[in-house]
Amino acid sequence: MVRYFLILILIVSSQSGFADTKETYRQLSIFNEVYNRVKNQYVEELTDKELVEKALNGMLQALDPHSSYMNEEVYKEMQVDTAGAFGGLGIEITTDKSFIKIVSPIDDTPAQKAGVQAGDYITHLDGVSVVDMTLKEAIDIMRGEVGSSIILTIIRGAENPFDVEIKRDIIKVQSVKHRFIDNVGVLRISTFNEQTTPGLKKIIEELESSDNPPIGYVLDLRNNPGGLLAESVSVSDIFLEQGEIVSIRGREKKDVQVYSAKKGDLINGKPLIVLINEGSASASEIVAGALQDHDRAVVMGIKSFGKGSVQTIVPIDSGAIRLTIAKYYTPSGDSIQAVGIEPDIIVPRAELNVIDEYFTFRESDYKDALENETNEESDEEEEDFTELLENDYQLSRAIDAAKTIAVIN
Repeated sequence: MVRYFLILILIVSSQSGFADTKETYRQLSIFNEVYNRVKNQYVEELTDKELVEKALNGMLQALDPHSSYMNEEVYKEMQVDTAGAFGGLGIEITTDKSFIKIVSPIDDTPAQKAGVQAGDYITHLDGVSVVDMTLKEAIDIMRGEVGSSIILTIIRGAENPFDVEIKRDIIKVQSVKHRFIDNVGVLRISTFNEQTTPGLKKIIEELESSDNPPIGYVLDLRNNPGGLLAESVSVSDIFLEQGEIVSIRGREKKDVQVYSAKKGDLINGKPLIVLINEGSASASEIVAGALQDHDRAVVMGIKSFGKGSVQTIVPIDSGAIRLTIAKYYTPSGDSIQAVGIEPDIIVPRAELNVIDEYFTFRESDYKDALENETNEESDEEEEDFTELLENDYQLSRAIDAAKTIAVIN
């Protein structure tokens, strides 16, 4: 099998114009020698299929954290992930400093409910060290029978390592949710999948056509690890009338693709606040960067993750490769790769400390106070968001900002 594998490499190389060089043949000869030694002398017997997969994985993962080889099983799992339903813990992960780093937990999943946070490092899975473990190996361990548990050993900042037990479940990702708080529409996007744009448009159209439409909006992209490029473009387009959204630039100067907005702002220029944090990555950063550069939104929160590279999925036989082919740039021409989006207004993660009840005296406390005949109580119970806003300082500030801009405008 290895012979045919090398022949294939030579054919591809010759098509690229490199096979006629002695250096190419020399390097492939080295590969052939290593392959045969591993095949014949490694302490455990491996099949040709296993060796080729490991060789492909090693080549791609040595390039950058986001390039990889997917065998048939992993490729099928990836297709399910982007469609919006899969099994596991509900976290987006990457490799960093020989450990597994959590990019972000997904909303309403076991990981989020267990208190896992963006930026946490996983050092052990069920007591097994993750040092030099591939992403696929880590994912294989974390996925398992629904209802079974796994213990993650986590390092968070300067804290001592601690264990978190999480029960596996079927992960059904509801990409878009919304709340209506203090006359502001809060639009929460947890990931960019095939359901995102249709879901967001439907919510906005319902809010805008209601008897009490929002005076402004908050687009919450915190802990959103990204997803499909096309969805980030179409979501940005919902709020823009015109102009560039993002450009994709490859290795060659001619490899440039520009995505632009079509006319039609669904919220008709109403105030828009975008919330980001260190768990906002990739597609989230495209949206935040486009809306920020066009002065269409005020970006609040803390600096984003900084994933500014573009991967393509290339099917190969029954599997596929995920290959970094370009970097994306915001309308102003900036790359956010390893830099991130800087918010216009920095708002750290915090909680509001509400002062306990203290003595007050108002007109209504008089024994013979006149009644207010115009104060009719509504039969409808309004949802109380007091506790939510007390526990989410960033969201509270964003809602206040949207209301303030609405008044000024």
